[in-house]
Amino acid sequence: MISQEIKDKYTLVVGLEVHAQLLTKSKMYASDSTEFGNLPNTQISPITLGHPGTLPKVNMKAVEFAIKMGLACNSEITKYNIFSRKNYFYPDLPKGYQITQDKGPICVGGFVPVVLSNGEEKSIRLNRIHMEEDAGKSMHLAEEVDTLVDFNRAGVPLIEIVSEPDIRSSDEAYNYLVEIKKLVKYLDICDGNMEEGSLRCDANISVMLKGATEYGKKVEVKNMNSFRNVARAIEHEFERQIQQVEAGETIISETRTFDATTGTTASMRTKEDLNDYRYFPEPDLSPVIISEEWLNSVKVAMPSLPRELFRKFTQEFGLPDYDAGVLTDSKEIALYFEELCGLTGNYKAASNWMMGPVKSYLNELTLHIEQFPIKPVALATLIQIIDEGKVNFSVASQKIYPVLLANPEKSPLEIAQELNLIQESDEGSLKPIVESVLAENEAKVAEYKSGKKGLMGMFMGQVMKKSQGKADPKVATKILMELLDN
Repeated sequence: MISQEIKDKYTLVVGLEVHAQLLTKSKMYASDSTEFGNLPNTQISPITLGHPGTLPKVNMKAVEFAIKMGLACNSEITKYNIFSRKNYFYPDLPKGYQITQDKGPICVGGFVPVVLSNGEEKSIRLNRIHMEEDAGKSMHLAEEVDTLVDFNRAGVPLIEIVSEPDIRSSDEAYNYLVEIKKLVKYLDICDGNMEEGSLRCDANISVMLKGATEYGKKVEVKNMNSFRNVARAIEHEFERQIQQVEAGETIISETRTFDATTGTTASMRTKEDLNDYRYFPEPDLSPVIISEEWLNSVKVAMPSLPRELFRKFTQEFGLPDYDAGVLTDSKEIALYFEELCGLTGNYKAASNWMMGPVKSYLNELTLHIEQFPIKPVALATLIQIIDEGKVNFSVASQKIYPVLLANPEKSPLEIAQELNLIQESDEGSLKPIVESVLAENEAKVAEYKSGKKGLMGMFMGQVMKKSQGKADPKVATKILMELLDN
């Protein structure tokens, strides 16, 4: 460990490269299936394996998905797209080269706004987003000395989202990745599953003295399978590189791997002598030209994005930032809530239901909102009968809601009537109950009149008990205060 005083002398500089597997049914340049989890080497073809005489063909749905991500990230869309061969040998790269974009990425520039831990907003600039194909997967099985290769993943469409070195802390990196995951999921272009490898991240990390104008030598860290591990790797590298600089050592430009068990990185290979990938235009693919008509059709079909919904929930619906942040964390939750708010004007009550009883139910049973049995119209009706004073929230959440979960075809009002839960709001009916409670607690009444106003809660509890929870709290409180003050 190094002291905070020494840490404060340095600035952390991080740029992230995020690979997102696209949710197309077929591969980037072949018709093979992209379905995850099938038996090894069952989703391959002569095109995937690069057999002589085979010709690739661009998956236009993958191009559309890349355009969507660019629009969501405020990037400039390149109209004339060519592909290149990136030549290198690796066992899981069957062709001996990867078809990618080199000089002309489909999306140029742009930015991703993130909210920092102090509540401030910062825009992380993007350098580019480009299209390419994934490699296969080397398999190292337990107690096996040989390495096996599964080519099912080879050729699966990817976009690589490359940020500028704008990130200055592990928290910023974490929040940036959360926003990227939100965007790809809202756009329905990637499932964001890091465990299955459909979202992967490499971090380029360097340090420099505060006030310096030139970046230090960067180190690339790979093999991080969660956002939290990306943050841990950045924190470790920050300290490791500072220790080296403080000791007068030179930072080596290299690729390192992260060990989640120890929280440390280890050298894999040096990058001092950069690989010569011998990029050249892919001769078997014609340029992809994005017309204004195509681009406009993609723009029109763009869904609401998390930031747009956040603004709508805070500005139109008047919700606190916290509520809006929780509700827009998941696209499905946000859309359910938006539909709910089209059926009720009590937006805060709708938010409380979503963040309370609804989320508790989903978390307890590990369900997604798509599996939630209660439709928005029924939940809106439940909110309505509370607002109308027919039932209170406690009765609605503890007695009506569980029955509604089991019988979603019933209306909340129907359930309330069947269970005899309709709130009593008639003063003439409630007054005898209140008078009975006060008559049974004469000593407490005297204490209340002598100044112990806190006893109001006890009286209300007794009224609710006598009325079997059916007394309208507002009406009962009004009668109590009138009788006690006379």
